[in-house]
Amino acid sequence: MAQKKEIQVVLLAGQSNMAGHGNYDTLDAETKQRIEKVAHRVWLSTSIKSTIAPKPLSFYVSTSQSEKYDFTKHFGPELLIGLTLAEAHPNEQFLLIKTAVGGTSLYGAWNPNWTQEKANIAERGAERKSLHLYRTHLIHFQKELNRLKSEGQPYKIIGMVWMQGESDTNKEITASNYQKNLENLITGYRKEVSLPNLPVVIGQVNPLPRKFKQGPGLVRKAMTNIADYDKNIVVVKTSTDPLWKDYPKHTDNLHYNTEGQKRLGIAFGKALIDLQN
Repeated sequence: MAQKKEIQVVLLAGQSNMAGHGNYDTLDAETKQRIEKVAHRVWLSTSIKSTIAPKPLSFYVSTSQSEKYDFTKHFGPELLIGLTLAEAHPNEQFLLIKTAVGGTSLYGAWNPNWTQEKANIAERGAERKSLHLYRTHLIHFQKELNRLKSEGQPYKIIGMVWMQGESDTNKEITASNYQKNLENLITGYRKEVSLPNLPVVIGQVNPLPRKFKQGPGLVRKAMTNIADYDKNIVVVKTSTDPLWKDYPKHTDNLHYNTEGQKRLGIAFGKALIDLQN
């Protein structure tokens, strides 16, 4: 009996720009065709529920954002991450496992050392204050890995992509603790998957200064500091120029638009490939 080929697994985590608000309907036809061509070997899991299986790479439907966006077919960086990986490795299959919730903080909901006190400080609203997203993502990807094991399907975790930090720029306590918390997060994931050198790609956030003016600079620097001393961590750097020419945004100056998400996904995919070498 022939041995099944390894499925390449990528973990995706973060807040709203990982969830993604690109408009699939405005994505160019050529890119859509390329995605459709590889979708049968790139699977995406976005739900912790055991009854919901991974689906072929595509957009997701969201009606909850109807007041903010006039479209329902959304996509995040996973779409072009999957495409970039699949085209670079035409004989491989991929599984992307994503947990992302908008407006959540690394100090609070994503903190591996979660406490209610930290959540109360960092999160807005009762629902976010009750979220344990680090734990949720661990349960999520373990569910998928256990499913693969039960099917006799070998797999290899090839990396993680982290797109989060905008929320932590808003307060001095969350921004000044971002580097320590991100180090703890990466250490936690590496321990959970028993890969001390797990490749990690970080999307550098670039919100305009809001409640705490020094916040964006502190969080951005924390990200590059971590990558400076770990060769298995790469930061996809972004501009702070509000024209957003590198990774274009919606008019809210916060969320990446269709072109922005497309470019971001390509950059993440290429970084993951480079980290395998």
